[in-house]
Amino acid sequence: QVQLVESGGGLVQAGGSLRLSCAASGSLFRVNTMGWYRQTPGKQRELVATISRDGSTNYADSVKGRFTISRDNAKNTVSLQMNSLKPEDSAVYYCRENTYGTWGQGTQVTVSS
Repeated sequence: QVQLVESGGGLVQAGGSLRLSCAASGSLFRVNTMGWYRQTPGKQRELVATISRDGSTNYADSVKGRFTISRDNAKNTVSLQMNSLKPEDSAVYYCRENTYGTWGQGTQVTVSS
């Protein structure tokens, strides 16, 4: 019912910035909260940030003050601005919508020290 496509990952040096984008399509009228999650090999997928349709946000403690999640309801996109990146931020980042539980395919972020 909902499809999600991420873009914007890549390789960056520590202290640098990246912006991830997630384009949503399909049956979006019931979708409320969307978010970004990340996963490294051997670890569980973890919450990075979420945003509701009204703009309320929630962040993992590890990214507060460095990452900003935003949403454009008219364009059906959710973005994650990542600043002051650290090597421990390296992971595959996934977009998710919480109404139907749809995940995107993921985009790799690698931060070199």
